[in-house]
Amino acid sequence: MTSAEIKSHALSLGFDACGIAPAANHPELTFYREWLNRGYAGEMEYLRRTADRRADVRNVVPSARTVISIATVYNTDRPYSTECADPRRAGIARYAWGDDYHDVIGARLDALVAWMRTCCQEPFEARAYVDTGPVQERVYAQSAGLGWIGKNTCVISPRLGSWIFLAEIICSLALEVDAPSPDQCGTCTLCLEACPTGALVSPGVLDSTRCISYLTIELRGDIPFERHADIGSHVYGCDICQEVCPWNAVAPRSTDTAWQPRPAWDRVDLLTLARRGDEELSSALAGSPMRRTKVQGLRRNIAVAVANAATATAAAAGSDTVSDPVPDPMADPVGGGINLDLDHRH
Repeated sequence: MTSAEIKSHALSLGFDACGIAPAANHPELTFYREWLNRGYAGEMEYLRRTADRRADVRNVVPSARTVISIATVYNTDRPYSTECADPRRAGIARYAWGDDYHDVIGARLDALVAWMRTCCQEPFEARAYVDTGPVQERVYAQSAGLGWIGKNTCVISPRLGSWIFLAEIICSLALEVDAPSPDQCGTCTLCLEACPTGALVSPGVLDSTRCISYLTIELRGDIPFERHADIGSHVYGCDICQEVCPWNAVAPRSTDTAWQPRPAWDRVDLLTLARRGDEELSSALAGSPMRRTKVQGLRRNIAVAVANAATATAAAAGSDTVSDPVPDPMADPVGGGINLDLDHRH
């Protein structure tokens, strides 16, 4: 079984790119501890607990010799949020529009590993992860030639852009490895300039505690009031630093049914979301990556975004105050007070 055969079969399973990196002491791995020490992980304690394992995949699979890195395009034919100036449109990260990638890609990874075991004449150890394991997957993706780690901290493929899910198989096989990807960001700083919260504190360095994705997904409890205005209309994640990237100007779009927007999230407005009851939201979250926030977290985000939209609408109308109520962050708003000035029908 050769590296070329593994890559070919990966593509046949629905993956869009596959490369192989050595399980080695990559220099980029060392910055992780400094990033933690700066406090940039916020309340994500699991990142601290697994720091030793994340330092080297051989701390996860001691026999590891190579890492098979895989990319899957999730971009679909919908406009970027930066193309929509309507503050009433709910902002939902593109990756979360469809089915839960953990489930979809996990099943495909399992199929790839099973195929490898049938084809390989020697026994080997393998462990597959889809954004859940103690692996600095971007470092291995770069080393495997899938793309470089951009200034927005995303892996950018010169062929696919950055709208990609990453996954990997750590294995004990001595496979032929690929050349690492060179950095092609050049002097561009569009992502750093566009970040609404200044979370990209320097090229390739993200302060998660300022990031809208962290604030709307990972943070538990209340979003700090001083960050409310920065959230804008985002209710789950943020894509701005990817949308302004020139490498995504002509990024390919996936026709995979797994990534197509679910009706519940497809270009939905904030008022519609705010009016949904807990049962309806819970049903929409089933089998979606957005279930990570649970209904309570999503409702918290919706309330902040509705308040921001109300303020923006009032400002556009020349008023300094918003008289109508917005939803209680933790309450089922069905039948409750919603600022009807946000309704697209008005």
